[in-house]
Amino acid sequence: MTVEGQSTTVTQPDERTVRRAVAGAAMGNAVEWFDYAIYSYLVTSIGLNFFPDADPTAQTLLVFAGIAIPFVLRPFGGVLLGPLGDKFGRRRVLALTIIMMSGATFCIGLIPSYATIGIAAPILLLVARLVQGFSTGGEYGGAATFIAEYAPDRRRGFYGSFLEFGTLTGYVLGAGLATAVQLGLSPEALSSWGWRIPFLIAGPLGAIGFYLRYRLEDTPAFRSAAEAGETSQAPFREVVRAVWPQILNLIGFVILLNVAVYTLLTYMPTYLTQVLQISDTESLLVIIAVMLGMMVVIAPVGALSDRIGRKPVLLASAIGFLLLSYPAIALIEMRDPLPVTLGMVILALLLVLMLGTIGSALPAMFPTRNRYGGFSIGYSTSTAAFGGTAPLVITALIAGTGNTAIPAFYLMGAAAVAIVPILLMPETARISIAHPTRIPGTEHGSP
Repeated sequence: MTVEGQSTTVTQPDERTVRRAVAGAAMGNAVEWFDYAIYSYLVTSIGLNFFPDADPTAQTLLVFAGIAIPFVLRPFGGVLLGPLGDKFGRRRVLALTIIMMSGATFCIGLIPSYATIGIAAPILLLVARLVQGFSTGGEYGGAATFIAEYAPDRRRGFYGSFLEFGTLTGYVLGAGLATAVQLGLSPEALSSWGWRIPFLIAGPLGAIGFYLRYRLEDTPAFRSAAEAGETSQAPFREVVRAVWPQILNLIGFVILLNVAVYTLLTYMPTYLTQVLQISDTESLLVIIAVMLGMMVVIAPVGALSDRIGRKPVLLASAIGFLLLSYPAIALIEMRDPLPVTLGMVILALLLVLMLGTIGSALPAMFPTRNRYGGFSIGYSTSTAAFGGTAPLVITALIAGTGNTAIPAFYLMGAAAVAIVPILLMPETARISIAHPTRIPGTEHGSP
């Protein structure tokens, strides 16, 4: 691959290398969402172990606060780790983030309960979650950048979709494992030690991801820029000055992405079981079936964006959430298996349109020189404000108003905000993103 305006030539990697790069990058997302799934499905056990004196509603709020509070550190992780990825390389920073993420999850499984060490237990839980929050600030932007810069231009949508395939894989694995220990152990065994098993498994998962990432070379686009002397030596100052409009645009769109993701994947198990009083088994079967369906269609969605463009797919998702969120939640509120499943399928199809496209669309908003930093700062800032807080806000609003349709209104508001940023995005399907300084899709005559 020859990069325009440079004398340096970097050979396009073969398909086997691209697949290894995709697997290594997606593994971090899988570990992150494995943690969210087990945390969401073990709300009761975590509440009993770390907040035993609180009533059930307060326990749920405190456990969800353990998801929301660490997001305060995500922007700091994005600000520090993202620009470092532009200066020193994507691979080095990604190797660090997956160790921090999986290590923090592993350590949660080792923390003694409140009955054993008192107030130190929830404090240590918060510390572990904060470490994870900081590391994920640099994880997602780096993983998306890694895949996008390895993928061939004409198949970037297809390969980029596997980033979120990792999300769904981690979620399904975590949800299935958490449910297995709940069904396979007595309540006493689950509360005393069984809930720890899924957290401890994150350790070896992280080690596998580290191994996959560290064996690879850095991306062709970054190596080309580095060999030509086109990497930034003051990455944070430069990224804020050079690409702030793209950062703001990304923040606006990611509001919908994060509200949808954290509502559907993190909050929905609690919504079905505690708010609507649907049985644990029924809610699990519906959610897992829907997630498996999303895994089947996500790569075809990515490939579709290669053919028709990223913006039509993203717009279809945003308009769909605006128009269909309330009918979907109304179906779920009926509590019968068929309408519950149908409502979940509607939300899942709208979400998978985004998930299959963002891995290729969002990194392409930035030039190579500022891609990791610009993406990470914008994404982590928006996620901190609207992603991890979604379960906590929805829980509090339902408790305060008694209106169980709150998730629909929250999704509709986020969709209304996201439509404008999507319209302002450049179309980057089939366009090279390897140029160090030029923003893809802004050239005269780009498709």
